[in-house]
Amino acid sequence: MQHSLTKRVLLALILLPLATLANAQDTVEWFTLGNDYAHTRYSPAAEITADNFEDLEVAWQWDGASFGAASGRSTPSYIDGLLYTVAGPLRHVIAIDPKTGETVWSYREPRTGRGNYSMRADYGKGVGFGYVDGRGVVYIVSPGFFLTALDAKTGTPLKDFGRPVPIDGFPETGVVDLLADLGHPYDPYEGIPLEVGYITSSSPPIVVNDTIIVGNSAEQGYHQSRIENVPGDILAYDARTGAFKWKFNVIPRPGEYGHETWENDAWQWTGDVSSWAPLSADPENGLVYVPTNPPTIDYYGGFRPGDNLYGTSLIALNVETGERAWHFQFVHHDIWNYDTPTAPILLDVNMPGRGPVPAVAQATKQGFVYAFNRLTGEPLWPIEERPVPQSSVPGEQLSATQPFPTRPAAFEMQGITED
Repeated sequence: MQHSLTKRVLLALILLPLATLANAQDTVEWFTLGNDYAHTRYSPAAEITADNFEDLEVAWQWDGASFGAASGRSTPSYIDGLLYTVAGPLRHVIAIDPKTGETVWSYREPRTGRGNYSMRADYGKGVGFGYVDGRGVVYIVSPGFFLTALDAKTGTPLKDFGRPVPIDGFPETGVVDLLADLGHPYDPYEGIPLEVGYITSSSPPIVVNDTIIVGNSAEQGYHQSRIENVPGDILAYDARTGAFKWKFNVIPRPGEYGHETWENDAWQWTGDVSSWAPLSADPENGLVYVPTNPPTIDYYGGFRPGDNLYGTSLIALNVETGERAWHFQFVHHDIWNYDTPTAPILLDVNMPGRGPVPAVAQATKQGFVYAFNRLTGEPLWPIEERPVPQSSVPGEQLSATQPFPTRPAAFEMQGITED
């Protein structure tokens, strides 16, 4: 359902100095969830300073209660004069006038059984954005795992995009059913049978060089009660037409790199290795960076012996083809819920004797930051495979070593002592 609203509503707090509000809106944009493809979360906005911070006043408030929003898990984007965000468990897409706080338009996907049981429904985080023939387009992946393209000015589903969805209420154009490209049997309304697996979305897609790259998420690993699941394969689509471009198998199939890290044919029936954290990208070099989480189930892996690539890893993929450029696994055979929790940050690091190096840095739950040449995957500083304690749990086979970065120092306390 697509409709226009003009009523001002009251939630997410916007603080701006009233005297400079219009000027700031005309000069500063926030394009992705992390502001840029590198996910630096840096803004050149300079009007709010330590000197005038105490003078800030509330310009307006916007309340998502009418959209069923119970918590604020979205970072709005500001592009071409409008704010874009998502709200509520149905992941309404909202465009807001930043000068008044009024809702310009909203879009809601029709209800489906697969959307209703999504365990990540309130984790939308934001929207993807791109340009098609000079026109702004908002892209959203719903809890039901549909990709929708909307005209950024009107909220109208994009003409000649996607494929018809055989469910009442869906628009005739503008939508792609992502389940169709994963290769598993499913019902359009109910989704993949829960006894087979579960897949949804908790972060927006990223649009790079006219390609939409879609990550995904599964049921939280600490809630999982079955060893069967579907893999969280990465999908890519043409930003103009919604045509399928490629799929990257996060659990390697026979003949693919890393297949041997799944012993006892566990690759055939286990899954997850999803990418619930946001993706980052280097458009100039045509690479997208995918942080992943562990395989099913988090705390026991006796049924999936081996290092289990590409679980708990950073994967660099070619945007155009989906081919693996390089990868690094932070935890071999992860049974500790050490899923990679944040978007990778892209930066240039001035290395002694080498000068500026194009880098990517990944923070992890272990309290480490791993840093690599983002083009080659070569570590900026040595990463050592060190022996680690083994498990006494029957059937569990842990990796004999784990990778420890030598620099930078851990940013968090690690381990415990009697002191």
